[in-house]
Amino acid sequence: MTLPPDFDLDDALRTLDSASKKYQEGSKEEQTIQLAAISLLYVLRIGKLKDFRKYYQDIHNPSYQVKVSHAFATQEEADKWLSSGKATDGELVSIAGQGFQVIQLPKGSRFLRTPLPEELKPPASK
Repeated sequence: MTLPPDFDLDDALRTLDSASKKYQEGSKEEQTIQLAAISLLYVLRIGKLKDFRKYYQDIHNPSYQVKVSHAFATQEEADKWLSSGKATDGELVSIAGQGFQVIQLPKGSRFLRTPLPEELKPPASK
């Protein structure tokens, strides 16, 4: 699926709504589609739709690479770095091969599980 950089948000939301109705209310599929719609609405609400469109274009560009700022072998190493105060909000890191994003909360920074592209690829066939 390729959306133009100026895709119609209302049309996308209508499509998601229609798709969600094909599944039983409360099902995993319906909840996931609703989450996608809510995510788009949130991006609009915080005034970042233009940034989202650029990000969408970037990740559909074959030469685009997700940039991991730090790779840690263990959770302990990552936690030490996080508590050092050197982490910035939104920074993407790898911990034992899994992706995490730094998020700033009122009580300090935390890691939010954010799968890396290589984690999302389908498993190799046997």
